[in-house]
Amino acid sequence: MPDEDPATGPEVVTAAPASGSRAGRNLPAALAVGFGLGLSLIAILLWAHLVFIGVVGVAVGVATWEVAKRLREADVLVPRIPLIAGGQAVFWLGWPYGASGVAGAFAATALTCMVWRLFDHGLQTAPRNFLRDTAIAIFTLAWIPLLASFATLLLLEKDGNLRVLTFMILVVCSDVGGYVAGVLFGKHPMVPSISPKKSWEGFAGSLVFSVIGGLLTVTLLLDANSMIGVVLGVGLVLVATCGDLIESQIKRELGIKDMGTLLPGHGGIMDRLDSMLPSAFVSWLVLSTLL
Repeated sequence: MPDEDPATGPEVVTAAPASGSRAGRNLPAALAVGFGLGLSLIAILLWAHLVFIGVVGVAVGVATWEVAKRLREADVLVPRIPLIAGGQAVFWLGWPYGASGVAGAFAATALTCMVWRLFDHGLQTAPRNFLRDTAIAIFTLAWIPLLASFATLLLLEKDGNLRVLTFMILVVCSDVGGYVAGVLFGKHPMVPSISPKKSWEGFAGSLVFSVIGGLLTVTLLLDANSMIGVVLGVGLVLVATCGDLIESQIKRELGIKDMGTLLPGHGGIMDRLDSMLPSAFVSWLVLSTLL
């Protein structure tokens, strides 16, 4: 998620910009899009949960395209066709074949990206920056489709729709808690060299909201031990914050504000997935292990 997003994690907020949002965004548009997406996903998970796989698959494809486009604008020539097509294979094969399908598709796509980049200028011309470009392509493959595939694996477990709903609620709790605490109390930057708007006060707000959300959702939705909710809440705040910082550093190196422009007030699809992707993996790991 972008650092200036009103729904991101811990932030230090400065003077209000002309847009009217103290976080540097069009707040009404961001809230409208956020509520619309959230309500739609809740309805899908409750009444047509397999449709969720298709929705996330489309989001993964668009997010991969956004990142690949931005990389190529910076002269990082990642192989877009195998990256996007193979990324879809990594995500979708988790449905019929589980983790083995995901792993197999990931390995096959990584190899395809290496070979594609090796010969994309023909047999007579040696590729330039081969090691850098293929390494970044494989990083992108792991960052988006591989991490997203854990949402599918989580969905396919017993009461999977409620497990996915739980992790999504906790990410929102982390975002809202971080934003509120950052606006009201944020004075001490966490990592100013990467994201100067994120504060320790906002991080504390994320922890409080997410732990409370974890206690309630794990108890009420999953009918499980409330302490699992505490573990999940703390884990998701840590990885969601790291997800924000990772994308912030990537955008800083690329010299851009957002990965895309598809969602008013938010940026691109990838700007909404940055904290969700690692959270999907940690949710699958925690809930599969402890439930």
